[in-house]
Amino acid sequence: MLVTFRTPAYSDITMFGDVALALIQHMGHSPTVPSAIAAEDVPHALERLRAAIESKGGDTLPPVPEDSRSNEDKVSLAHRALPLVQLLEAAAKAETYVMWDS
Repeated sequence: MLVTFRTPAYSDITMFGDVALALIQHMGHSPTVPSAIAAEDVPHALERLRAAIESKGGDTLPPVPEDSRSNEDKVSLAHRALPLVQLLEAAAKAETYVMWDS
């Protein structure tokens, strides 16, 4: 499954479903697709996602068993979340909503 995040203030961002659902949960929302964040709630979602990145930014997303892949195959939460953070920043600045669907 692919999940696409949309807002009028930024280009659409498409992510693999497992990564997108984890990031949605880090924003404080249930991992429901489709769904949306109202314009007034975007700054709080961005704040929660940044807090998760600060506390778990080096963790891989999705979690990877230590013995299954080499270090080159691991992508951190901080790197996976960067496009979504940029989208949320643009939406917060423009005071508009964010939605996602598959």
